[in-house]
Amino acid sequence: MQVSDVISLGRVKADFAMPFNHRVVGQHYLVTNDLGDHLFLTPDELRRLSEGATVPGDGLYERLTAANLIAAKVDVKAQADRWKRKHQYLFYGPTLHAFVLTHRCNHGCQYCHSSIVGMDRTDTDMSIETAERAVDLVFQTTSPGVNIEFQGGEPLANWDVLQHIVEYARQKNALAGKTLSFSLVTNLSLMDDDKLDYLIDRKVQLCTSLDGPEDLHNKIRIYKDGNAHASVVGWMKKINQRYKDMGLDPNLYRVEALPTITKPGLTRWKDIVDQYVEVGCKAIFLRKLDPFGFASRSYKTLGYSMDEFLEFYANAAEYILELNKNGVQVMERHAALMLAKILTDQEPNYLDLRSPGGACVGQIGYAPDGSIYSSDEGRFVASMGDEMFKIGTVNDTYHHLMTNAQTRAMVMAGLNDGQPDCVNCVYKPWCGQQVEYNYKTQGSLQGRMRDSVWCKKHKRVFDWLMARVERADPEEMKIFERWTSTRVLDHYLQDRSALGDNAE
Repeated sequence: MQVSDVISLGRVKADFAMPFNHRVVGQHYLVTNDLGDHLFLTPDELRRLSEGATVPGDGLYERLTAANLIAAKVDVKAQADRWKRKHQYLFYGPTLHAFVLTHRCNHGCQYCHSSIVGMDRTDTDMSIETAERAVDLVFQTTSPGVNIEFQGGEPLANWDVLQHIVEYARQKNALAGKTLSFSLVTNLSLMDDDKLDYLIDRKVQLCTSLDGPEDLHNKIRIYKDGNAHASVVGWMKKINQRYKDMGLDPNLYRVEALPTITKPGLTRWKDIVDQYVEVGCKAIFLRKLDPFGFASRSYKTLGYSMDEFLEFYANAAEYILELNKNGVQVMERHAALMLAKILTDQEPNYLDLRSPGGACVGQIGYAPDGSIYSSDEGRFVASMGDEMFKIGTVNDTYHHLMTNAQTRAMVMAGLNDGQPDCVNCVYKPWCGQQVEYNYKTQGSLQGRMRDSVWCKKHKRVFDWLMARVERADPEEMKIFERWTSTRVLDHYLQDRSALGDNAE
């Protein structure tokens, strides 16, 4: 359907409708406004919207009014308040603070995005002095809530500093009173019972990588000292059981895991999903291989086209939907985030799907030497020898980090409204930018969305979702709505008044 066959410019009533974008989805036009309201319209209904050829009582008028698409019916103050609430992240600083505790790692993952070194390279560990300066900066953020995420290398290799950061941050928070949480991204191979006891006692959320069944996982995530798959699955099950024994809801509290989809896994979508269900995961984030670190060098063996990934994604997502119909509660995380934006009036603040993007003002990354980067991805670019996304060091002031020229440039480049294609896209109110990805794949912070595989991925996933929403039966809509349900994981929040037994 060509829109020129539906709308005659000479008959458009410019002051009738709110500004909107449109796109053909299935047999209908999907129409959205800047507030994120949407409707599916027939060609004739789109014509009537454009021409103002609808009146109260004809059904279409009421649907358009409910979707805030008729200018005269929009409560401007109410919608301004709504916009402010959904964009509250614009009113405070970064919430996610990624601490890279070491570049050491005992795995040799073929797609590793970080700059890893051997386990004997203790010179790449973050020192206690650097860690404390980084924590001091964390607590200068204007955000009322902060999450300190431990990364590596393998962060458990620098265990003493990890513990020190937890205790030091808890002590500072007794005065700061922020909503404080910790998370740990680990391959679990260095986990032991004493470490686990500490992490559970200090309410540190645990996250790991699981690329699928044993043969696929071990082929990509190489662990010379043992069976990588057996290690990670064994610890996942043990930790999940600990949560159950504590009386925590297993639907909410469990080890979170992420797969990285590589070329050998493209035909294994069913096996990958089944593996996640088998270990008790309630969510799977089907993550494309990114062009950072080792992945850029191993592309010939691990890489694939965006079309190949999108075919994989559609197959896996349809299978996940069928599992839910059969009583197995598991969701695809990326789809769930998008659906939360589409079907509810909430903003999950997922940094890759917001405008401006998360670089600098949503997250920052702290390297072991005290260098500070725009994000994980900014640090990954640095590991490839390019310091484009370094915004300072732990010796800088918070004000300098948030207001310097690099930060301002990244915020401006991360705005959908500054992109010629994005500004006219039906998915603009739900989508976002990642300037580091633009830079790495297209050579500029802004990128060119018409040629961007980032844009292609998000647009096609949105297309799949909206086509499924358009034709969804009541059972499927109930599943989608369940995926959008969010509950605060209160157990992981730190007690603001407790210093902890090991506080100094």
